[in-house]
Amino acid sequence: MKKNGWWALCAMVGLAMVLTVGGCSRTGRVPGVSDADTTGAAPSATGMEGRDVSVEDIQALQPKQLRDIHFDFDRFDLTPEARAVLADNAAWLESNPGTAVMIEGHCDERGSTEYNVALGDRRAKSAMNYLVNLGVSAKRLSTISYGEERPTCMSRTEECWGQNRRAHFAVK
Repeated sequence: MKKNGWWALCAMVGLAMVLTVGGCSRTGRVPGVSDADTTGAAPSATGMEGRDVSVEDIQALQPKQLRDIHFDFDRFDLTPEARAVLADNAAWLESNPGTAVMIEGHCDERGSTEYNVALGDRRAKSAMNYLVNLGVSAKRLSTISYGEERPTCMSRTEECWGQNRRAHFAVK
């Protein structure tokens, strides 16, 4: 299976799990399914039967409150644009005090695996340190590096590599 096909499959399974767990109310009824629809057949867990789930469908379900920041090639220092995004992220975190965040460091495919894991770690920690300096509690933040293992773009172009050189903020 191709790399991006594998990620799409994983994303669809994750989406189905989120919708299945989060889709039921206290009454045990599934939102969007009327009593008339319950003819003995089990409803779909995603409500998306008969159609392909696109990347846009999955991205639409992701939290939009926290934005990724991007880095220059072989760098982990923060650009002015990244600092502005981190200031917005810090404001969101301040207004959501019970939220913990995992900061993921990512790299493009160039360089060795070991080098990219170390660079991804420095990128994630750079973002975390900046957020802490802005007043976000370090107890709410954690970091992980994926190096080059989780690209968002698969083309071998500078534009694509630039999308992969990032720190991603995942709400825990």
